[in-house]
Amino acid sequence: MAKILMITGDFTEDYETMVPFQTLLACDHSVDAVCPGRKAGDTVKTAIHDFEGDQTYSEKPGHNFALNADFDAVDAAGYDALVVPGGRAPEYLRMNPEVLAMVRHFFDAGKPVAAICHGAQLLAAAGVLKGRTCSAYPACAYEVTASGGTFADIAVTEAVTDGNLVTAPAWPAHPAWLKQFMALL
Repeated sequence: MAKILMITGDFTEDYETMVPFQTLLACDHSVDAVCPGRKAGDTVKTAIHDFEGDQTYSEKPGHNFALNADFDAVDAAGYDALVVPGGRAPEYLRMNPEVLAMVRHFFDAGKPVAAICHGAQLLAAAGVLKGRTCSAYPACAYEVTASGGTFADIAVTEAVTDGNLVTAPAWPAHPAWLKQFMALL
């Protein structure tokens, strides 16, 4: 089975972190969840984003998500695939040169990448969306197109695959997103 790297951080979206982490483990994949500046056993705070009829999502405190690997020990070359959850974490992770280099590695090597919701912000900052179709939370459409990608405006329950990249707008797309990602694995 695949050895998968998940890059996350504080206020990552709860469902977009915990559900793929647990699902991939249940399917016998190995998943190392890391965060810059943190070690295995440390936690990141999550936020629960919900769609309640407002102009944007609402945000509530989520769970503490336990990391199971040390960021400083990560060698992206040792992984088969990458998962980038959404939430607010990609907003500041995109400023970390080591994180951006890791993201670029997966694209340069043609390895499967799954990004959801605001995860597109990290992909855009890494410069890997040029000429690609990418879905994301609609507020991230600008980042996708400004970085040379084509924004896939799809239903919140759908996902899109473009080569080695699987993306979706938000957690309601988990069945489609994870199914398409696992097909690449």
